[in-house]
Amino acid sequence: MEDDIYYNPAYKGSKRFNQWDVKTADATGFGAAADDYMERGIDLNEQLIHNKPATYFMRVRGNAMTGAGIHDGDIVIVDRSIKPVSGKVIIAVLDGEMIIRRMEKTFNKLRLIPETPKLATIEIDPGCNTFQVWGVVTWVIHAP
Repeated sequence: MEDDIYYNPAYKGSKRFNQWDVKTADATGFGAAADDYMERGIDLNEQLIHNKPATYFMRVRGNAMTGAGIHDGDIVIVDRSIKPVSGKVIIAVLDGEMIIRRMEKTFNKLRLIPETPKLATIEIDPGCNTFQVWGVVTWVIHAP
């Protein structure tokens, strides 16, 4: 009991004292009705990351995907466990260069399509190009 701090009615106050300095409080009566519906804060890791070991963050440089809402300086959340299918935005390494594009896969053709009219579509030729998918973009964090 010698570690307990008691504040009596003669307390003169201090700018360093706040409500979190009180260890316990004896309350009588009922709690507020809203306490039953109180939610904890939003955890962005819980909301945006579904497979933590396979997820990484990456800052985008360039304007190849502005039509998809991904601008220069944005941060993308990439999940390596999601299968890259046609229509998904992917991070890929093509001939040693890391790029972000929308993947279009047909029966016998693989293309990487930018979301801007300023750049051309890239046709992937398995015999000539070294190509590897590094993951599928799941979220974009865009600063205003």
